[in-house]
Amino acid sequence: MSPRRNRPRGGESPTDSASTPGERYGGGGGGESWQGEEWSVRPVSGASAQGKRYRCPGCDQEIPPGVPHLVAWPEFGGIEDRRHWHKACWNAKDRRTTRVQRSRNAPRY
Repeated sequence: MSPRRNRPRGGESPTDSASTPGERYGGGGGGESWQGEEWSVRPVSGASAQGKRYRCPGCDQEIPPGVPHLVAWPEFGGIEDRRHWHKACWNAKDRRTTRVQRSRNAPRY
């Protein structure tokens, strides 16, 4: 068996194959329009989601370490505007109603 090639054939370097920085660092990132502004959306694999817990703004549930999810932020926003979403919550963001804050002893129906 021959050894695996780490470089693509044709003389191009590995950085030449990635056209945008978002594709180079995590791949598949893109932009979407939501609530009248452009959002940058980047998937996070389960392997790279280690060590921190995040709170999904869509369902208000915790995203534990090791779970694949999405990171979304306004196009002209800063680091503090990034939010970590479950993929299903991001896809359903237009179908959700406003969050109702319940007291501790309120029924959940």
